[in-house]
Amino acid sequence: MNIPLVDLKTQYESIRDEIDRAIDEVISTSAFIGGPFVGRFEKSFARYCGVSHCVGVGNGTDALRIALQALGVEPGDEVITTALSFIATSEAITMAGAKVVFVDVDRNTYNIDPEKIEEKITAATKVIIPVHLYGQPADMDPILKIARKHGLRVIEDAAQAHGAEYRGRRAGSMGDMACFSFYPGKNLGAYGDGGAIVTNDETLAVKARMFANHGRIDKYDHELEGVNSRLDGLQAAVLDTKLKHLEEWTEKRRGNARLYNEGLRGSGLLTPVEIEAVRAVYHVYAVRIEEGKRSAFQDHMKSKGIATGIHYPIALPNLKAYRYLNHAAQDFPEATRTSQTVVSLPMFPELTGEQIRYICGAAREFSH
Repeated sequence: MNIPLVDLKTQYESIRDEIDRAIDEVISTSAFIGGPFVGRFEKSFARYCGVSHCVGVGNGTDALRIALQALGVEPGDEVITTALSFIATSEAITMAGAKVVFVDVDRNTYNIDPEKIEEKITAATKVIIPVHLYGQPADMDPILKIARKHGLRVIEDAAQAHGAEYRGRRAGSMGDMACFSFYPGKNLGAYGDGGAIVTNDETLAVKARMFANHGRIDKYDHELEGVNSRLDGLQAAVLDTKLKHLEEWTEKRRGNARLYNEGLRGSGLLTPVEIEAVRAVYHVYAVRIEEGKRSAFQDHMKSKGIATGIHYPIALPNLKAYRYLNHAAQDFPEATRTSQTVVSLPMFPELTGEQIRYICGAAREFSH
């Protein structure tokens, strides 16, 4: 049996007619940049997230950078974020001219640890960016409380959390702004790059839209220098079509996670922990393995035809890109430990019970 980490082809086959019709409609009307398909998706996705505004942009990294710009972040400011994420989170902070300030993660959820945020706040701090890693929302209530106490803004990095919920609120609806990626492998993925910013603040939405479109309010009327970062019509049509299936796919992911949790009991792997009153959407199903055994485990799974991944093998402060910050690995012990022991198992809605049982059997075989 051969099982990939993600299977985009099977998903396409399941909705091929809908997708092909949507793409054909865009091409036949030449609505490639802006236009009705982008507008329709922005309205649909804002409604899905439970917010008033959605601004489609070129990718998730741009979404973060543009959101920071809309909030007035500038050189000399500091932005706090998690020590465990893809580099896009911290990269966008630097792109906006600010200094990135890392905070260690919670040992159970791998999300930013709210108890360690306040010690990193200075007079220069302007924004906190919690990441909903692997599809589980960060513990937002204490984060928002800290932000209010210190007069800070909050941007949710929801690139892995389309449809996730925290205490009855959708990911993307809790911060001042939130950013999504529609990279093809995401729970809601385009057939190319794409991203979005969502917010309940009309002023911030207008600023973000202006900045993403060369800083203009009319074709040749530019109030500021912006960037060229737009969600195109083809991707918007694909996303709007897929959005109709997202709830069904999410429940299948959650069902797959439950099967994994049951099947991996006694395997020696530490399965994901959901915090109280959240709905994790399992963009990644990440398990922990005993330190020093990850490579052997991955080799074993590969020999059984099972693909695995690592999200992420190096904690952000430990990357060469951030050597200038002079951090040591022991400054972020939980993020460092997680990065050295985490393994991602196959996770996609079309994964079958038979495949999951096979994967769990192979994992138990390794431990025994």
